Amino acid sequence: MSKAGGDEGGDVSSSETAQLLEDKTPAEKTPTKLSAATLGPGWTKVSCPCCVSERVEPLVLVKLGEKVRPETKRWIIRLIGAPQKDGGAGLLAHPGEEASGDIIVVSAPRCTLLRATEELGLCKTYKSKDMEAFSYNDRDNFKDSDNMEAFLTLAERQYIIKYELDGLRAQRDLRIPGLPDSHTLQNRDNIWQKLGSAGVILDTFPLHIPDKLKDLSEAWYSGNQLVQPLDSVNGYFGSSVAFYFSFLDFYTWSLLPPAILGLSITYFSGEAEREMEESVSGSGVASVEDDSGQTVGGHMIQAVFSMLWSTVFIELWKRRSSSLSYRWGTLHLAERFAEPRPGFHGDLGVNPVTGRREPLFPEWQRNLRMALASVPVVGLFLGLVVLGMLCFYWGEAQVQELHKDWDSLLSQTLLYMPSVLHIVYTNVLATVYKTVAQSLTEYENHREESAFQSHLTAKVLVFTFFNYFAVLFHIAFFKQDVPLLRKRLASLLIVTQLINQVTEVVIPFLVDRFVSAPNRTESEDDPQEDKFRNQSTLPAFPGLFAEYIELLVQFGYLSLFSCVYPLTAVLLLINNLTEIRSDAYKICKLFRKPFSPPAASMGVWQIAFEVLSFVSVVSNCWLLLLSPWLQKLFQEREMSSINMLLLAVLMEHLLIVVKVILAVVIPDEPDWIRKKREHIEYTSMQALREQKLHSEES
Repeated sequence: MSKAGGDEGGDVSSSETAQLLEDKTPAEKTPTKLSAATLGPGWTKVSCPCCVSERVEPLVLVKLGEKVRPETKRWIIRLIGAPQKDGGAGLLAHPGEEASGDIIVVSAPRCTLLRATEELGLCKTYKSKDMEAFSYNDRDNFKDSDNMEAFLTLAERQYIIKYELDGLRAQRDLRIPGLPDSHTLQNRDNIWQKLGSAGVILDTFPLHIPDKLKDLSEAWYSGNQLVQPLDSVNGYFGSSVAFYFSFLDFYTWSLLPPAILGLSITYFSGEAEREMEESVSGSGVASVEDDSGQTVGGHMIQAVFSMLWSTVFIELWKRRSSSLSYRWGTLHLAERFAEPRPGFHGDLGVNPVTGRREPLFPEWQRNLRMALASVPVVGLFLGLVVLGMLCFYWGEAQVQELHKDWDSLLSQTLLYMPSVLHIVYTNVLATVYKTVAQSLTEYENHREESAFQSHLTAKVLVFTFFNYFAVLFHIAFFKQDVPLLRKRLASLLIVTQLINQVTEVVIPFLVDRFVSAPNRTESEDDPQEDKFRNQSTLPAFPGLFAEYIELLVQFGYLSLFSCVYPLTAVLLLINNLTEIRSDAYKICKLFRKPFSPPAASMGVWQIAFEVLSFVSVVSNCWLLLLSPWLQKLFQEREMSSINMLLLAVLMEHLLIVVKVILAVVIPDEPDWIRKKREHIEYTSMQALREQKLHSEES
C-alpha cells in the first residue's frame, strides 16, 4: 500500500510544512500521563467516527535518538496519526510523559486494522462460522469485527502497525523539521528507513503485555505440561513463531519411533557396550567376525526405517501445517504486488508492472553483483570449510600416533580433541558466515522481502550443508572408516548440543540476570513510560534462523547417518525435550518481543527438510555397502565391484520410488482443508468481481 509524506497537490513548501507542525491539538501541546485504559488527552485523534473508542491499547514503542528535537518528534507524531488519504499512517500515537521525551507509543484504530487485514489476505470467521478471506466492504458480516482485541490477535495488531509504518513513502521532496537539509526526503523515499538512517528513530518494537505474557509462560514452560499452547503462542507471538514451535513439538514426538528402534537395535543385538566404547574412545574397530547377522540386520532395518520415516514425517507435517494455517487464518495470504522492501534502493522511475513511481534497480546489475561478489565470497567460506576438514584429519592422525606411543588415559582423552576443536571451528565459522551472508544479500538489493529471504536462506543452507556434513560424507565414502564416522557423529551430537544450549540460553540468561536486569528494576508505582523504556533494554530477538538450522542439522544426522549410530534419535529426543522449554523461556524472558509476519507454513525450510529426506536414500544405501558382513558375503558369491555398484543403485532407485509413492499416497493437506481452501479462493474471486463491477458503476 502506498503512503505519501505530503499532500495530493503540488510540492510541499516550507510554509505548508510549518503549518503541518504548528496546527497542533491541545494534547500534543500538553502531553499527559499515558494510560492503557482510557483514550484521554495525549493520543492523536481519529477522523473516522467508527474508530472512536474509550480505550486505547499501547502496542508498539518507537525509540527516538537522544538529540531528536521536539519539533521533529511532533512531526513524526502527526505523520503517524494523519489519515492515509493525507499521506499518514492512519495510526494512533502518544508522545509519552514529555513532549521532549525519547519515546512514542503507537496503537491502531479499527478501520486501519481492518483495511490492513484485507490487504494481507488474512482469513477470519464469517457469520456462517467458516473461515473466509476478510473483505473490508463486507466487514459487518465477520464475527467480532467491531472488537479488534477479539477479531485480531495481539501479534497481528502489532504487525499491522509495523506494516503501515514501513509503508510510509514520500511522494515528493519533503524537509524533515529539526534535521539538516542533507536528510531531506526525496520523492518515493521510504520515510521510516530514512528516519532510521538519520538516527532519529533508533528502534521500533512491539510491547510485551505483562499479564498476558505471565499467563502464557505458566501454560508454556513454567509447569509440567507436555502439550504446548500453540493457539496462545500464535495469539501472542504470531504465526511465524507458532509454526516453529509447532514443528519443534511435532518433530520431537516423531523421534519416539526411531528412538525406540535405535535402543532395541543397540541393546538387543548385544553391542551396547561396544557402541558406547567405540563412540567415546574411538579405539574399537569392528571386525568382520564381530558383525553377526543379527547386528547387520539391525543396521539394515535402521537404514530402511530412517529413509521411510523421514518421508512419512514430512508428509504428516504438511497435513498438520495446513490445518494450523486454516485455524490461524493464514491459509490464503494475499499474493500481491507489494511495495519495495525498506532496504531497497535505486534510481526513481515508473514500475512497468504496477505503474507506481518507485526506486528501480536493473536485474542485470543484481546478477552482476551476485556473480562478482556473492559467489566468490561463498566459495571462499566453503574453502575455509575444506581447510578446517584437512586440519581435522591432520590432528586425528597426530593423536592416533600419540596414543600408540603413550597408550594412557591422557592419550585416550586426546583422541577426542580433534573432533571437539573442529566442531567449535565449524560453529564459529557458521556464526561469521551468517553475518557475511546477510551483508551480501543486502548488497544484492532485492526488491521484494520474499526474494531477500529466499536468497539469504539459500546462501546459509548451502554453507550449512557443506559445513556440517562434508566431513561426515568424506569419512563415510572416501575414507570408508565406519568407526571414525561413528565417533565423529557421537561428538557432533553431544558437543554441538551442549554448545547450542550454552550459547542460546545460559549466556543470555547470565547477561540478563547480572547485567541487564539490575538496570531495569521497576515497581508498580513507576510511570508506564518507564516500564516501556525498560523493555528497550532487552536485546533484540535474533530470529528463528539459527533454530531452524539446528533442527535441519539434527534431521540430517538422523536421516543420513543414524544406521551407523542407532542412538542418534535417543540423544536428539533428550535434547529436544529440553529445547522446547528453553526456547520458550528465551523468547518470553531474554529478548524483546519480535514482530511476526503472518505465515502459512515454514516456507523454504520445509523444502530443505524434503531435500535431506531424499539425500538420505543415497547416504544410507552406500553406508550399508560399507558393512564388512555384506562385503564378505559379496566376496563369497564372487560378485564384482561393478555388480555391487549396480545392486546399490538398484536398491537406491527402488527406495526412492517407495518414498515417492508414500508422498503421493499421503496428501499434503486433509480433504476437508482442500475443500475449505477452494471455497475461500472461490469466494475471494467473487468478492473481487463484485468490487470491480461496483467501481465501474460508480
